Amino acid sequence: MQVKHKVIFDTDPGVDDAMALYFALAHPEIDVVGITTTFGNVYVEQATINALYLTRIAGREIPVAQGVNVPFAKAAGTPPDFIHGADGLGNLPGRASVTAKAETESAAEFIVKMARQHPGEITLVAVGPLGNLGLALKMEPQLPKLLKQVVLMAGTVDEPGNVSPVAEANVWNDPDAADLVFTAGWDLTMVGLDVTHRVVLPSSFFARLAEQHKHIAMDTLSHAVNFYANFYQSIRPDLGHACYGHDVLAFVWLVAPEIFETRNGRVRVAKEGIGNGQTMMAKLPIPYPQPGWEPTKPETRVCMKVDAEACARLIDSTLSSDWLKPALTN
Repeated sequence: MQVKHKVIFDTDPGVDDAMALYFALAHPEIDVVGITTTFGNVYVEQATINALYLTRIAGREIPVAQGVNVPFAKAAGTPPDFIHGADGLGNLPGRASVTAKAETESAAEFIVKMARQHPGEITLVAVGPLGNLGLALKMEPQLPKLLKQVVLMAGTVDEPGNVSPVAEANVWNDPDAADLVFTAGWDLTMVGLDVTHRVVLPSSFFARLAEQHKHIAMDTLSHAVNFYANFYQSIRPDLGHACYGHDVLAFVWLVAPEIFETRNGRVRVAKEGIGNGQTMMAKLPIPYPQPGWEPTKPETRVCMKVDAEACARLIDSTLSSDWLKPALTN
């Protein structure tokens, strides 16, 4: 029997976060044992509301722990409501009633607790700013040994950034936390814009899923994707009415790493100036006079290429499967 990946999902839902969550719930090799929330696409309080809502309408009772609401050092920004909607899910016209509440412990506390209870078993998939993981590291310096692996939807190496010419949004939102995560020494994989910009998902795909399932969860996702695709159509009309998969690719890598090409290298993050949030990768095994690139610094596995058609097929087959349960609503 296939051993499932036991996952804590660190997220700021967010439309592509919702895609990723539903892919994880639908895939038979993934067991989501907890969700931790952060600021980013929305304020952290809304991220928590969305995580509770998305899981319950899909018929799942999964613990949700609320996390950081501001970056480690840089000034807090304003969520991009023009991309995800003010509510993070494309401004839903209404919501079913769910009574679920977040855990009393913080996201970082939850991560540390679960890692200690299940040493070597937990994969942490993080698709938002990385403050929760950074705080958990400060609480438990042995966390890199306690977690099985960490997978990030974050950063970019060769592909242009999406919040500046060189920076990806999750890293840019909290570069200090990101640099701490990239230098911590765990089994770390970066799934960044180099691959997420290769996978374009049309809104019609999600409309078809909603028609197939006739379930509130897929109706919600299809509505959110329509809003998201409207934004992308305004800046990339060549894509059609479609959007990038972004966060879902972190889970695709977890279950199908063979469709990616990766490269190992030390990754650091620019924490200030015009390059704020840039993920820089040492591609050559040579000594640099610049401090911070010593051979003792850990390496990151960076996804550089993806078979986009295979990725889209996997997303389709997974979300098309019979995975939804009756909604847990009042």
